[in-house]
Amino acid sequence: MSEIENKKPEVEEEESSATTTTTWPDIEEELVIPEVLHSEGVKKLHMSIQTEWDYLQKSACQTAAGRALWKHVIHDPLAHLFAGETHLRNLHTKIQTDRLNNAREVSGVILAVRTLWFDTRIQAALDSFDNDAAQVVLLGAGMDARSYRLSCLNKTDVFEVDFPDVLETKTSLVQAAVKAREELKMTAKSLVRVAIDIRDNHWFEKLKKSGFMPEVNTVWVLEGILYYLSHTEAMQVLNLIAEKCALTSTVLLADFMNKPSATLPNSVFHFYSDWPDQLLPSLGFSHVSLSQIGDPDANFGLLHDPRNLFNKLLRLPRSAQIHPDDGTPCCRLYLVEASGSPPPDNPIENM
Repeated sequence: MSEIENKKPEVEEEESSATTTTTWPDIEEELVIPEVLHSEGVKKLHMSIQTEWDYLQKSACQTAAGRALWKHVIHDPLAHLFAGETHLRNLHTKIQTDRLNNAREVSGVILAVRTLWFDTRIQAALDSFDNDAAQVVLLGAGMDARSYRLSCLNKTDVFEVDFPDVLETKTSLVQAAVKAREELKMTAKSLVRVAIDIRDNHWFEKLKKSGFMPEVNTVWVLEGILYYLSHTEAMQVLNLIAEKCALTSTVLLADFMNKPSATLPNSVFHFYSDWPDQLLPSLGFSHVSLSQIGDPDANFGLLHDPRNLFNKLLRLPRSAQIHPDDGTPCCRLYLVEASGSPPPDNPIENM
């Protein structure tokens, strides 16, 4: 495999003494809480989230808050509803602090870039199927609302997989919003919510019983989930998806943390891979591409300061674990697309 990981992007030299001013995104100075969050049913549901959910479940609401506050680049009509007032206020406070400190990286920017990268890759994957039947499976779907916002899903069956209480609350939030006279329109052809813990060895059989068809072209979306799993659990999931390449056209979209990211003090993360572009071919994927935050296809015009954290990392080889300038861990998030399909029939060999 070529040493593409050592390629350094052309970045302007850092200014030696000039002070740069961050170009801030179009995020409101004052947070506006939509009326639907004041309705009694929605308030009650979010109160239960705050008192009963653990950190992993609450991370779904934190993701929704990021999409809500970065609405100038992510049009998500359900993001405020799924985030809740507490998570919206918490993230907005962090963004305001970044403004005051003229920070080079704005809170939520990683989430915004990650969301946009997955959105574009989902559409590209579906386009590659040439209008054949397709499915999208969101593993660890959390408060994802792509079935309500991506028009490319209009001919696609979508399966959202997550813990039972997460999906039950998500469904109840949608119902409460409709009761409060919110107009919510689904863009996917169909949506099935499947209450499964993917740490269960039998989760795939449960998915099939919910209508998933293994022989149909499938895009597997693993956004913000792999690193919460143990190494054994994550590898079981990746191996199972890789096996489908022998059955039908299969696309995996996932984000991976490297070792420094997953092993920080008090980290809640477990699985990591420093070289997912080498790991996935070994499992059976025939095509793998990898991007990092800040790369041309993982920027979306949201990283303005040439001296931001992500550009600093891009200047270093991926093998670097500690930044030579300041001794900080080189924490990287890899955005990875892997695909495979059965070999075409060879009529000569089959004669």
